[in-house]
Amino acid sequence: MIESSDFRNKTIVLGHGSGRMPALGFGTLIPDAATTISATGDALKAGYRHLDCAERYRNEREVGEALRIGLAAGGIAREEIFVTTKLWNSNHRPERVEPAFDASLERLGLDYLDLYLIHTPFAFQPGDEQDPRDENGHVIYDKGVTLLETWRAMEDLVDHGRCRAIGLSDIGLSELRPLYESARIKPAVVQVEAHPYLPETELLEFCKEKAIVCLAFPPLGHGIRLGAARGPGHLADRLANRKDACASTACVGDSTWRGIAHHAQNRGPRARESRYHHASSRSVRRDQPD
Repeated sequence: MIESSDFRNKTIVLGHGSGRMPALGFGTLIPDAATTISATGDALKAGYRHLDCAERYRNEREVGEALRIGLAAGGIAREEIFVTTKLWNSNHRPERVEPAFDASLERLGLDYLDLYLIHTPFAFQPGDEQDPRDENGHVIYDKGVTLLETWRAMEDLVDHGRCRAIGLSDIGLSELRPLYESARIKPAVVQVEAHPYLPETELLEFCKEKAIVCLAFPPLGHGIRLGAARGPGHLADRLANRKDACASTACVGDSTWRGIAHHAQNRGPRARESRYHHASSRSVRRDQPD
């Protein structure tokens, strides 16, 4: 089958929510504040229009600053940017969801969010400490709240009109299925680690069946080398040969072919621009998967 690889302009309609999500996004998990501002600014200049943020990353204010500068300098309208951020585990109690949402909006300098995700299905002890631990160093979980109760509070955000869509991150099918069945507002997006080495086939099929967009990170896998030393039988090589493309572009194309959106990681300005522009380098051929 022949499919265009111009992922830069590809958008995906949200089946449960409003708007369209750019298929190619930029992840803002960047440890340094100054680098966050420069990297996010570089991403906007390169053409990224989907930013993936999180309360947990502790840099929403810097992302917001880069957005403010980038939108003004580039003549970009807010409506052209799709912004995602996430509710952290220590804010799963229903009464903490809206204040956490408002705090993220304030840090980002926005008056609405395109997408708000529950970062993980695990509830931690409520409070300002993101990583609560007991005297033995074990995480303190909150057994007094269910994922569905947190989801009900997320639904209220959509009702109030300041969040256009909601979803979940780092969730498995065993947790997603019952929540989907009970939800009044269905998840618009599920964000999980998915790539040719971790295809998440069952989860993806469920998402397709239920009109849920699957957002993958990272499309190249964690710590997987795509250099020549990997050997001729490497999966990335086989994808590249089929698509007549380099290995990295082939892996990104594989996720898009499977109907998955994805976001790139911060690898320096040259890599960010290269990844974005390689996404439209050619048409690719895709046969049946292995």
